[in-house]
Amino acid sequence: MKINFERPTWDEYFMLQAELIKLRSNCAIRKVGAIIVKNNRHIAAGYNGTPPGIKNCYEGGCARCKQRMNEEIESGMFLERCMCTHAEANAIIHCALFGIKITNDSILYSTHIPCLECTKMAITTGIKNIISLRTYNGPTNYLIKNKIVNIKLINIDKLKYWTRSLDHTIEQN
Repeated sequence: MKINFERPTWDEYFMLQAELIKLRSNCAIRKVGAIIVKNNRHIAAGYNGTPPGIKNCYEGGCARCKQRMNEEIESGMFLERCMCTHAEANAIIHCALFGIKITNDSILYSTHIPCLECTKMAITTGIKNIISLRTYNGPTNYLIKNKIVNIKLINIDKLKYWTRSLDHTIEQN
């Protein structure tokens, strides 16, 4: 007897985790989640938001985000003013804080293609592959075109399929 059984691919599985992690973000503009994976094992996670001790973004801790909410500046402008630490940077920082030294040849899963600074941090720590769900237009493209880092996009419809499956599983139990 053959049983009809399916489960997410590793990429889908880890991207679902990144999507879940982004729910902790305190950024008022864009929620992003990221995880670092080595040998199909989750080693670190991060979401974007203000650093500890700084008022949360949604509480007014980031003047740039407030300007974005008021449509005073456009997306991508004045990023140097942003008080939020990016999700990818937070995941990398957590590796440092907890003494995780195995990021070489690991994979970074992020709900958005990382910015240039986060991509440079990933490369510096040995991450060679970034898997993302949504695009981001910016100078990161240079690093992709020159094969310094490989970036792959996951089909968002497949993730939606698994979240609907999760809804069904929760209702069942």
